[in-house]
Amino acid sequence: MDYAWGPATATGIGSLPFADRDEAARVVVGELPDFPHLAELPGRGAGADLTGRAASLLVDLHVDLQPSGWRLVAHPGADERRAASFLGADLDALEIVAYGYEGPLKVQVAGPLTLAASVESNRGGLLVGDYAARRDLAASLAEGVAGFVADVRRRVPGAVVVLQLDEPSLPAVLVGSIPTVSGFGRLRAVDPSEASTLLSTVVDAVPDVPVVVHCCAPSVPVSVLRSAGAVAVSLDVSLLEQADLDGLAEAVDAGLALWPGVVPSLRPSTPPSDRELAQRIVGLWRRLDQDPAAMAARTVVTPSCGLAGADPAWARRAYTLARTTARAFAELVAETT
Repeated sequence: MDYAWGPATATGIGSLPFADRDEAARVVVGELPDFPHLAELPGRGAGADLTGRAASLLVDLHVDLQPSGWRLVAHPGADERRAASFLGADLDALEIVAYGYEGPLKVQVAGPLTLAASVESNRGGLLVGDYAARRDLAASLAEGVAGFVADVRRRVPGAVVVLQLDEPSLPAVLVGSIPTVSGFGRLRAVDPSEASTLLSTVVDAVPDVPVVVHCCAPSVPVSVLRSAGAVAVSLDVSLLEQADLDGLAEAVDAGLALWPGVVPSLRPSTPPSDRELAQRIVGLWRRLDQDPAAMAARTVVTPSCGLAGADPAWARRAYTLARTTARAFAELVAETT
């Protein structure tokens, strides 16, 4: 399989700790020149967060921010307009900094399950607890994502757009551990086959765009992602347990690419070297019974999760470390061939 990105490359998850969208765009394109992404700056407040950003893309559904969180409403309001404005400004900054760029370019949006687990209906209660609401939300998001991708292509015409669906809540949705609004109960688990169908609704809306699903929670349901049509899974390597490896190995055998999150998302007391992190990636591929050299084309190095909680200096360094780790990985596998 041919992938949109080059072998042994690096990118970011999405979120950054900056307040200035222009600075963030410069950092992303400067530190990740082979695979930049649209920056997300949730520190600016409501509307710049993962949920508000995705909700601003919904078609024929509107949201507003209530004391309990984001909720569907009958008509667009100030909170929805603010979220759309943040996204538009971030795209403006990327368009300027990436002028003339040609190559893979990643954009991110909350996936349908995580979004449904974060937005309430207008009557109260999370959308993920209602079958019809889950379906309608996924369809609305799919239409919005298709328009979003088309806008990015217009702004950066040389880009090969890659879509990342952020699904941090997916494991909890599948096991029924999402709390009710009251906090006293748990919502019924969503069947894996339905979760795959909801994800594929969004994936199928952009048929010529490779989709990677990012989940930095434990127990990533890789089989669900693969059956939904994702070409890659992005995960935190430090959270992998032995029980996770069989399913991951099976998915890799079927052609799934792996984006190992190995760079710490928060500044550690002793930062690892790029060669240490590269050796960790080599070890992971071997644990999956794969030749690391043969898997270079499927390897995209990332931080373990978003960098919104990091200090700005570490965010820059983390991106540099991701890039040099990818290079070190390429050198390590070249030494063994």
